[in-house]
Amino acid sequence: MSEPIDGRAKELMEAKNFCHVSTLRSDGSVHTAPVWVDVQDGQPVLNTAEGRAWPRNLERDPRVTLENMENPYEYVEVRGKVAERTTEGADEHIDAMAKKYMDADEYPLRKPGEQRLIIRIDPEHVKVWGG
Repeated sequence: MSEPIDGRAKELMEAKNFCHVSTLRSDGSVHTAPVWVDVQDGQPVLNTAEGRAWPRNLERDPRVTLENMENPYEYVEVRGKVAERTTEGADEHIDAMAKKYMDADEYPLRKPGEQRLIIRIDPEHVKVWGG
């Protein structure tokens, strides 16, 4: 059952905070990566490039845990599954994320031939801790 991102959880995710995405590798071990996060229509939205480990892990197992930290004592925990995976609008979205996180009009770290990817998460559990 979906639980939308709202209230303080939404405030923290809309702020300039990093999100730590935890996925499971094929051997069952945990893989965690820091990423930028956005919220659209009550869902966390992540942007990455094809070929990276955590999106590959999600192809095999769509479960994900996001921890979005503003400070060590207040953070949002989101557990859920991939709701959508698309390349449509991904270049524009990474530029918007570059504006949020780097105050740059375009994402400056794009590599030639890189295919950007948007991953939308259907949150099943949302909890704000601390604060």
